[in-house]
Amino acid sequence: MKALNRRSFLQTSIAATAALSLGTGAARAEEARLRMAWWGSQDRAKRTLGVAELYKQKMPDVAIVGEAVTGDAYWTKLSTQMAGRNISDIFQLEPGTISDYSRRGATMALDQFIPKPLDVEAFGTKVLDLCKVDGKIQGIGLGLNSFSMFYDTAVFAKAGLPAPTPETTWAQFADLSVELTKAVGKDQFWGAPYGARYASVLDVWLRQRGKALFTEEGPLGFGVEDAKEWYAYWEDLRGRNGTVTADVQTQEQNIIETNPLSRGSSAMGFTYSNQLVGYQAVMPNKLGITMVPSAGGGAPSGHYYRPALIWSIGATSKNGEAAAAFINFFVNDIEAGKILGVERGVPMSPKVREAILPQLNETERASVEYVNYLADKVSAYPPPVPKGSQEFDRNVVRRTSDELAFGNLTLDQAAHQLVEQGNALIQPK
Repeated sequence: MKALNRRSFLQTSIAATAALSLGTGAARAEEARLRMAWWGSQDRAKRTLGVAELYKQKMPDVAIVGEAVTGDAYWTKLSTQMAGRNISDIFQLEPGTISDYSRRGATMALDQFIPKPLDVEAFGTKVLDLCKVDGKIQGIGLGLNSFSMFYDTAVFAKAGLPAPTPETTWAQFADLSVELTKAVGKDQFWGAPYGARYASVLDVWLRQRGKALFTEEGPLGFGVEDAKEWYAYWEDLRGRNGTVTADVQTQEQNIIETNPLSRGSSAMGFTYSNQLVGYQAVMPNKLGITMVPSAGGGAPSGHYYRPALIWSIGATSKNGEAAAAFINFFVNDIEAGKILGVERGVPMSPKVREAILPQLNETERASVEYVNYLADKVSAYPPPVPKGSQEFDRNVVRRTSDELAFGNLTLDQAAHQLVEQGNALIQPK
């Protein structure tokens, strides 16, 4: 499938939602009109709209107007809506943003809607707690996922090199990346991305060492020496020509279509397990999935289960109950589950998970099998991330690694900048 640019993607999804919201005629005055917003690929938009259309058939008095916004533009728009007290009735968050936005007053606590119209008790307390912030449920997880590494199986086969496995250590990953670059021998192609840019991968790397991105109280959970070691690893690998160059890596806008793997610039890529479906949809070669490289020596894997994505209800919504009813349908209806598959993660609902398993294609099954494989390798879910975590990822982690890769900062300067700016930005709870 050809990757879409932002304009064509938005035109496609918005045109579809406009037709959906109007149905066969103008919306009646008594209809509950729900605005729904998310980010993601065209495949995600198609599935989301499919469920909304199915719901419209069963609940004709509810009009749903959806909008997909890509990359960082989504968060810019959400901030604008928050300032204008005009947040969508239903909007998408993820584990790294739900605590931040709920504490900024963007979300409506959902406890009031459980068990009716939100019948989610079958998910289990631990699963519901994944979206709990300060004692209140601020969203409903749409599926389970975890950190992962994807790789192009055809590239490995042609190069005659072994694919990475859960036992692959960071040292072995580095050597493999360098060997891949040499074996492929193609201009503007490397074995790996410049992973210093990914806060999620840094989180795994730190947890393998008994640390974490953030402490439970709020400030960073690591120091300058940790940052130096992290940056030294990636700078050494970049120097060995094992990773993409700075100009290639900085083109990534945190969406599938701009990742070095999907753009054909690297043989491997770091992302979340539920995105296997989306990546495979835009890539011609079969993808493999495995864990982020390990520290070896019996160290923790650094992985944990996450709610892949989350539906929250806008704090300013005048249709909270109707929005909760739609979310209930989205996560519990079997036909809806068949439309959604595992693109947003392995379904939280046991009955939906069981119902869709027989219909999953090879890629979708691989996503489920990976999540199941991690069962005895994951650690406990960490506390909600502190306020400022999103800005830390976008404005500190990414920017600092870019400046380092372009040679505008020394390794020592980058390490100090990451920690000092991070601690200045992150607000204790």
